[in-house]
Amino acid sequence: MAQQPTTPLLHPLFQDHAVLQRDQPIPVWGNAAPGITVSLTFAGQALTTRADAQGHWQATLRPAPPGGPHEMTVRAGQATQSVRDVLLGDVWLCAGQSNMELPVRRTLDADSELAAATRPDIRLFTVPKAGALTPQPAFAAPVSWQPASPGTVRDFSAACFYFARELQKTVRVPMGLIQSAWGGSRIEAWTSTEALRTQGGMAPALDVLALYASDPAAANARWGRQWQQWWTGREGAIGGDTPWQPGAGGTGWQDAPPGLGAWERWGVPALSEYNGMVWYRTRVTLTAAQAGQGARLELGAVDETDLTWVNGVAVGSQYGPGEARSYPLPVGLLKAGVNTVVINVLDTYGDGGLAGPAQAHGVRLDDGTRIALDSPWQYRVAPAASTPPLAPWHAATGLSTLYNGMIAPLGRYGLRGMVWYQGESNTGDGAAYAARLRSLRDDWRGRFGADMPLLVVQLAGYGQPPSAPGDSGWAQVREAQRRVAADDLHTGLALAIDIGDAYDIHPPNKQELGRRLARAARHVVYGDRSVAASGPTPRQASRTEAGVRIAFDSVTGTLVTTGAKGPIGFEVCDAGARHCAYADAVLDGRDVVLPGPPPSPGARVRYCWADGPVCTLRDSSGAPAGPFELSLTTVEVP
Repeated sequence: MAQQPTTPLLHPLFQDHAVLQRDQPIPVWGNAAPGITVSLTFAGQALTTRADAQGHWQATLRPAPPGGPHEMTVRAGQATQSVRDVLLGDVWLCAGQSNMELPVRRTLDADSELAAATRPDIRLFTVPKAGALTPQPAFAAPVSWQPASPGTVRDFSAACFYFARELQKTVRVPMGLIQSAWGGSRIEAWTSTEALRTQGGMAPALDVLALYASDPAAANARWGRQWQQWWTGREGAIGGDTPWQPGAGGTGWQDAPPGLGAWERWGVPALSEYNGMVWYRTRVTLTAAQAGQGARLELGAVDETDLTWVNGVAVGSQYGPGEARSYPLPVGLLKAGVNTVVINVLDTYGDGGLAGPAQAHGVRLDDGTRIALDSPWQYRVAPAASTPPLAPWHAATGLSTLYNGMIAPLGRYGLRGMVWYQGESNTGDGAAYAARLRSLRDDWRGRFGADMPLLVVQLAGYGQPPSAPGDSGWAQVREAQRRVAADDLHTGLALAIDIGDAYDIHPPNKQELGRRLARAARHVVYGDRSVAASGPTPRQASRTEAGVRIAFDSVTGTLVTTGAKGPIGFEVCDAGARHCAYADAVLDGRDVVLPGPPPSPGARVRYCWADGPVCTLRDSSGAPAGPFELSLTTVEVP
């Protein structure tokens, strides 16, 4: 009688209720004894292969049509593993940050949605959250495929589930959904080290990341020096301002409340709604015997990112809202007498700061003794500082960490396409996002298929509408997403600008987002040209005798506006976008005209350029025109 293996022969992706990609070669892999013959049967096919010297085996099944259920059986010597209820259909990887992670239970009309969520032909797979320094072959925790039901859908990605549910109205095959998302994550964390090295300026941080894998203390110290160079060289820096140094002077230091806690609750008006960096400093006094021991610096919960120095040497940095820190201190760093502890805390959303009381933070010696950091604590606000570099080993905001921990374990699993909803965490450097997104797209295509379709969700509106034109990192990211989609036949864009929430960075109307993603998929992935991929898209903006004329493609019927006689939110800017002014606009069929004197050569036109703009331009189908920026083409003006 065949024995069940103590270690599964199949990779954990291949389990009961799995969905395999139809109509494509099907890669299957796993582990067995080195050199042993492995046989695989599935849907009328039978293959044999051999495990290599490390015990890895792989095989590729011929393409098969949609349907099922099927059983897959693998044998290696006396060991056998079978997985049942396997379907063939379309498999989608849904990745990104918190708006992709947002579960169905937090969406509009969640109770009704959950009550109707029994969809046995939609299968759900959640990749466990894990950051890693090197690509991982397996997941960080147990995984499973689960048919959609009220219980399994409840905490699954709403954007992903609603997309598949809508898509099945026209693409009637089983759907396998793989959720790989982490709130607050940056795009760099989802991109491989090899791909990041092709982008300029990342080598120093990637070198620190490589060092961290073998010598964390040395990597922390080196990263601290790189961060310090950023601080002293940033715009607005004051010469000699080195807050991390013991005994550093400088103005602005004040006593912190002994209870510490979120700085928004200190009763300091300048901090009541402050997002940015705050410096903290205090001391710990040790005897010679204490200083000679091994030790760790223990910090209570920090919100959200810290970089910490002891006696002027960086000892640790972590991203983790509300998580405690524990940093090993290099031998010889502590000294008898007074030791200085300096913590730079960066907060970008909600409450920020060090949890209290002050006694929650201390030094734990190897003999078990814990010594609380001395009072009083002092703080200093750094309101003029721009976004600092983040340590490359941070799980959600580092370099390649989530690729290594949450994409690499997927191997080369067969996919129909990828859905990407991310960008909020990159709005501090929106100008670089286009290169980052292209790099991620090409990187993942190198793993999952050279022409693998990519559906990108353009960032939703967030924040109050502006009263005057201005810079916007959110608008820069949206423009990058628009341009990346426009220059690739296998990339589609789903607009969300009009279904955002000025007061909630996580808009709950994921149902409409699912419909728009399905529309993009029908056009880009399935070749349905009866629907446009999104809605009206700008083709050209030109200088004319009457002013500026903007021509649109993909218009169903004609252009229309809502809530006003003409569209609002158009701006005309000079060549460098240093000066912009709102412009009146009128509709002319499938064009928009901005009447007035022709702008100077090199000028630009923008639409809905703000974090949370009001966008009123649509077409007859109701599909919105998304934000954009175009340089004006040269047209002779009498």
